[in-house]
Amino acid sequence: MEQHILGTLVDVPLPGTLRVRPAHLLSFASGSITSVVPRPPELPAHTLVLPPASFLVPTFTDLHLHAPQYLYAGTGLDRPLLEWLERYAYAAEEAVDASEDTARKVYGTLVRRLKAAGTGCAVVFGTISVRSNIILAQAFLNAGIRGFIGKLSMDQSPRPSYSEPSAAASLASARAYLADLSALLATYAPERRTVQPVLTPRFVPTCSDELLRGLAALAQEAGVWVQSHMCESADQMRWVEDTRGRADEDVFDEAGLLGERTVQAHVTSLPPSLIDRVKDRGVTLAHCPLSNAYFSDAVFPLREALDADLKVGLGSDIAGGYALSLQTAMRSAVVVSRLREGARRQVERAPAVGAAPASEPETETETARSAVGEAAKSKSQGKSLRVDWVESLYLATRGGKRALGLGGAFEVGMEFDAQLIDLKADGSPLDLFDLELQGEGWAEGVERWWCNGDDRNRVAMWVAGRKLD
Repeated sequence: MEQHILGTLVDVPLPGTLRVRPAHLLSFASGSITSVVPRPPELPAHTLVLPPASFLVPTFTDLHLHAPQYLYAGTGLDRPLLEWLERYAYAAEEAVDASEDTARKVYGTLVRRLKAAGTGCAVVFGTISVRSNIILAQAFLNAGIRGFIGKLSMDQSPRPSYSEPSAAASLASARAYLADLSALLATYAPERRTVQPVLTPRFVPTCSDELLRGLAALAQEAGVWVQSHMCESADQMRWVEDTRGRADEDVFDEAGLLGERTVQAHVTSLPPSLIDRVKDRGVTLAHCPLSNAYFSDAVFPLREALDADLKVGLGSDIAGGYALSLQTAMRSAVVVSRLREGARRQVERAPAVGAAPASEPETETETARSAVGEAAKSKSQGKSLRVDWVESLYLATRGGKRALGLGGAFEVGMEFDAQLIDLKADGSPLDLFDLELQGEGWAEGVERWWCNGDDRNRVAMWVAGRKLD
């Protein structure tokens, strides 16, 4: 049955293009948008009329999230990546695999928090246990949100107690996961099947070449997505070079794991040659600005990725990133880009060649600033490196969905995944004062929500046309 909503529609169909359509009637049926028109003279029966200070905006898409690590979110972020993985990440995943009760508790809490944060779709790393990943998928199905759920594959773990014994065993387990999830989904009506599997080689250090090639073949055979981490940090990339004799991206590419249905997280090392390869292969990049600030030695060149029309979205990277909300990821992405632009301008103002050299950085902060400056100097070619709030909203909505072959905007034929934001909701953190929500005032109101709004402004949510509890 067709349903109708009248009110203000806000979306970002293209990077940098904020579209605000007040007094529009949106109709949807069977999970998809069937019509978007200005208010007609007569409204259809049972039309939902939105409050005057509210608007619909597409739900957020989180392209990179480690579900079991939510158990330890916000812990140990002062440690180097490989040490943090051993001490916290693997421990969390082992704990979830060891107890179905723990898995249900963590995953039930996670999906509840995702809904509260406006995340209607997430690309998720699970654990190595088939059963735990089925519990994770069930949690997403119960919540009614979209989940690309990945069972980890890793036959070379540095942690003996948390590994798969061989490439063959890992591939057999991946096949068992695909079969079990298919059986679970068969018990749901087609419109309620909001979950699909993702093959998930953790990253090159934990996967043999045999396993990577086998997963690529299985992905092709089963027609499923693949996700992993690539070019995340200097120590990780150096480890791959030392042990495999090849660059991180070359290992993936030679195994057949860079393609149209691949999501690679981080990729903070993204020189022009890799930009060309990623674009040619159609790979999706998950930009995780918060976790990159903690664990990477480089800054993801978001401006360059957007200008090259790469498929890019945002990731919370729980628990390398401590915040589940994509609003935090959006704000972090903008802040990082402005720091890059500031560093670029500083480089432009630097003394000419032949002047006395600058002193060596003495502190960790100065070293980080130097790295930002070098990145800006080598990649900017005189162009601004800023990304603004509208572009970040694109990444969190249309950008992430487009990368996954979905919609992410309010257009006929796209899925109806939406969140209702009320700028004057009870307990709202926003102070609008005399702001008039008409004309340019609407864009200002949306920006204020982007800057300071939170879950108190989110009063309803739909995924696949179904209003969530």
